[in-house]
Amino acid sequence: MNAAIRQYLVITGNYWAFTLTDGALRMLVVLHFHQLGYSPLEIALLFIFYEFFGVVTNLVGGYLGARMGLNRTMNIGLFLQIVALAMLAVPAAMLTVPWVMAAQALSGIAKDLNKMSAKSGIKLLVPDEQQGTLYKWVAILTGSKNTLKGVGFFLGGVLLMAAGFTGAVVIMAVALGLVWLASLFLLKQELGKSKAKPKFTDILSKSRAINVLSAARMFLFGARDVWFVVALPVYLHAVFGWDHWKVGGFMASWIIGYGFIQTIAPRITGNMEGKKPAVLWAAFLALIPAAIASGLMAGWSPQVVIVGGLLLFGVLFAINSSLHSYLIVSYARGDGVSLDVGFYYMSNAAGRLLGTILSGWVYQVYGLEACLWISAGLVAMAALLSIMLPERRQVVA
Repeated sequence: MNAAIRQYLVITGNYWAFTLTDGALRMLVVLHFHQLGYSPLEIALLFIFYEFFGVVTNLVGGYLGARMGLNRTMNIGLFLQIVALAMLAVPAAMLTVPWVMAAQALSGIAKDLNKMSAKSGIKLLVPDEQQGTLYKWVAILTGSKNTLKGVGFFLGGVLLMAAGFTGAVVIMAVALGLVWLASLFLLKQELGKSKAKPKFTDILSKSRAINVLSAARMFLFGARDVWFVVALPVYLHAVFGWDHWKVGGFMASWIIGYGFIQTIAPRITGNMEGKKPAVLWAAFLALIPAAIASGLMAGWSPQVVIVGGLLLFGVLFAINSSLHSYLIVSYARGDGVSLDVGFYYMSNAAGRLLGTILSGWVYQVYGLEACLWISAGLVAMAALLSIMLPERRQVVA
């Protein structure tokens, strides 16, 4: 096993461990505070700082990664997640909205430091001429991460029922602490450190390709989260009458399947040439939430329409996400890669922030159908922006 593959496995293992706790914590917070009587909008507000600081972290984190090295930013992310979990392991009386929002803010910083470091690290381990290999490695990293995020959703529901909210976060903090200690010794020093000291002004991308792709990514992830983050789990619990086990299990299964599709996206898209796949797959995706909303408005069975539509949405969204994840790593410069990747994931976080706020507010005021129509519009914007992407040489998957 060569050094590049060993580092890829260490980076992927770190990313996997973090993702399990991230998915579980998301489900724990949604279900626990819904159980306490919080409205959908109030639950969405708990995640505002999580998403907002993700925007800030990706900008500053890319700069720090280029200055300090990606090994350090990844380990800092793991440590901050442990602190965030510890903050939630306080007596129930201390779990006020500001306290939970602060813990979520810290978790958001941790998540995006970890993700930016992982995605940037892959660029440095694959020679630039091996674009097909790069696409496969990025697809495996991204897909496996989302599969484990789904497992984390399920884990969150199980831990909430088995150990309670406090017990669940303590268990996760201890497990992640062991991973952090291992990472300190195993992750290569100076990974991703830029040879030229970047200026702080370099955090803003000067590349047209990255700016266009970042804007498309913002609309793509806003389209997912506008109905997935708060509206869907609350709808499943309140309208379908599903208990926490079923809600967590269903959403976990969706994320696991979505992650699996991401890992095999190169096989589905085949040879890639330029912007065409990004435009076409986004256009197909825009039809799905519109079709689900139309089915609900027509009075069709909500269980059939939502469950079936969500499965199809997951397949198409996974392909779109995997294409974007490959393109940013491919477009990014070699020296100081974290600056470009950080800027791109800043837009990703901005889309999640937009979607999270809309998910709680629109669902509470107008219902799930409105969330779905907004989702369709946001994906359509991503497709239109993708038309402006520059052409890439053919990539053999």
